[in-house]
Amino acid sequence: MAEKLTIVKVGGAVVENNDQLDQLLKDFSAINGKKVLVHGGGRRATKIASSLGIESKMVNGRRITDSAMLEVVTMVYGGLVNKNLIAKLQAEGVNAIGLTGADMNVIHSHKRPVKEVDYGFVGDVDSVDGAALRSLIEAGITPVMAPLTHDGKGNILNTNADTIASETAKALAKYYDVTLIYSFEKKGVLRNPDDDESIISKITRSDFKTYVSDGTVAGGMIPKLENAFAAIDSGVKKVNITLATAIDGNHGTIIE
Repeated sequence: MAEKLTIVKVGGAVVENNDQLDQLLKDFSAINGKKVLVHGGGRRATKIASSLGIESKMVNGRRITDSAMLEVVTMVYGGLVNKNLIAKLQAEGVNAIGLTGADMNVIHSHKRPVKEVDYGFVGDVDSVDGAALRSLIEAGITPVMAPLTHDGKGNILNTNADTIASETAKALAKYYDVTLIYSFEKKGVLRNPDDDESIISKITRSDFKTYVSDGTVAGGMIPKLENAFAAIDSGVKKVNITLATAIDGNHGTIIE
């Protein structure tokens, strides 16, 4: 029987909330067995870009990453956010290492082709080196992964953190019994975005199609759920979308 591994993705809103973040890291540290943390940081990047006079441009919730914004997200995601998380985890007794996709060649991607929108220096994942991650995990080290990848030609690319989490889970499902937890500022997938208690406890693929067509699921939740189903289809045992302070696997929405 494969050993259990838990991958937790923490969103940028939680990264900005010190109380929520501290609680999440305490809970993450208490998870039994092997684990990986994937983080966002978009709100911090927007804030720092603004202070530098760099405008943040978004299309359908996705960031346009021009050359100036690429410098900002590389500094913020790979440096400020990632290393603060590493320091906090070390304080909790978790021996962690921060990684971008370029480190150990762990996530290779290509620049997103220009279609209706030119997203700039945004990467779509080609491959995740699960064996390299496994070598760290088996050495007792917890990877903390920033949402940056590389194209193998010397270029860093901004890459969606939900996708990083899903692709990492898929790569590690070859070696472990993987649970993927998407943690954010809501209690789960909600029937009514204005009612925090309207949690949908379980979503199947047919449910998902229905919820998209009737508008129950919209905006950024659509790609999050698409990533969740992609993980399930590739052997990840369980995906949970839940509040950042409830990552024990018994709350929020379960994807089946």
